[in-house]
Amino acid sequence: MFLTKRFYLVCIVLILLLGTGYLATSLLLVAQVGMLVLLIAVLFDIWRLYWRSSVKGFRSCSGRFSNGDDNPVKIYVENHYPFAVNLEVIDEIPAVFQRRDVSFHLSLDADESKTIEYSLCPVKRGEYSFGVIRVFASTSLGLVSRRYSCGTPVSVKVYPSYLMLHEYELMAMSNNLTEMGLKKVRQIGHHTEFEQIKEYVKGDDYRSINWKATARRHQLMVNIFQNERSQHIYNVIDKGRVMQSAFQGMTLLDYAINASLVLSYIAIHKDDKAGLITFEEQFDSFLPASKKEGQMQQILNNLYNQSTTFGESDYSSLYIHLNKHISKRSLLIIYTNFDSIIGMERQLSYLRQLARQHLVLVVFFENAELKAFIEKNPRTTEDYYQQTIAEKFAFEKALVVSTLKQHAVYSLLTTPDKLSVDVINKYLEIKSRHLI
Repeated sequence: MFLTKRFYLVCIVLILLLGTGYLATSLLLVAQVGMLVLLIAVLFDIWRLYWRSSVKGFRSCSGRFSNGDDNPVKIYVENHYPFAVNLEVIDEIPAVFQRRDVSFHLSLDADESKTIEYSLCPVKRGEYSFGVIRVFASTSLGLVSRRYSCGTPVSVKVYPSYLMLHEYELMAMSNNLTEMGLKKVRQIGHHTEFEQIKEYVKGDDYRSINWKATARRHQLMVNIFQNERSQHIYNVIDKGRVMQSAFQGMTLLDYAINASLVLSYIAIHKDDKAGLITFEEQFDSFLPASKKEGQMQQILNNLYNQSTTFGESDYSSLYIHLNKHISKRSLLIIYTNFDSIIGMERQLSYLRQLARQHLVLVVFFENAELKAFIEKNPRTTEDYYQQTIAEKFAFEKALVVSTLKQHAVYSLLTTPDKLSVDVINKYLEIKSRHLI
């Protein structure tokens, strides 16, 4: 049982009346009567609230949350009292969110129920624990409130951003990916796999005419080819200290994991085989490329509990194990971060050796805050100095791109928030150019 703010306000008024009662006897009498009425009202309020348990509530949310996305949570509250009540509902969310606004005030008539909806956006993978739902009920008198502990504590696992998969799938169905550059429309041309023979229409390549089929059908027929399928696509994620940097509350590793998940989904739906590799001071995990049913779930489970380390990643170990595990020419998309040309040159020899056997795409990150700082107009001498230093760091990033290009290593420099879109577009570009 809890005494409400209204009860204390009434007590303050009565105390003031008692204090002034020494000056006016009538006020003393009013205060004494008020105290008696207050006592009776409190007892009556307690009886109405406690004569039976009549408020129920429970939480509804997914058993797993998507990292970096808004995840909906619903609370259902029911009033089984024969009268209206005022409720304050507090959900005991995981402490990692550090939110103090998950408190809701509502009124319910007799035998009425309502649904409360809110969302949580985690920025770190792992297991999060919810507590119970605290419901404080009070009557129209509002002198006493009764606390109910509803629901049961539950734990949810925060996975990489799987909600993005449904977003891209819906966009593909509505053809919006074409407008964003995320969906490649099949083009008729000289690709590597035969698809079908069809009647010639204006605009078809006359070099694709099938003369035997034309003779049989007595009309022009052309061969249609499509991009080669079942190519091996590996997302190679660096978990060293360079991936600990944060952007908008999430580490670069989390952005790389989300992009890997989306790209694997796109690759499998384009009939390619998607695999996963992680490494740090040593070779960590390897999931062979496949497009079989359940591959996405295996990728998701492998990415769920990955974390960065404080050491420098060992590219020599990566090279040795890739030679051991991968025999077919594949597309290796390496997610890392080179802050300087010196850091890249330390790993360049291993990247060159990998590029001899596979198509290597190195994805690293542009500092979005540094880019915004460079675009500002300097006003003081100190601003000019700082902007010059910032431009030096940005130039080194561009120098890394050109150096990798000179050694037949493809690269992609992007900001964390645009990573997924840019990686998908780069993958589609590589497919359209038949580089693998």
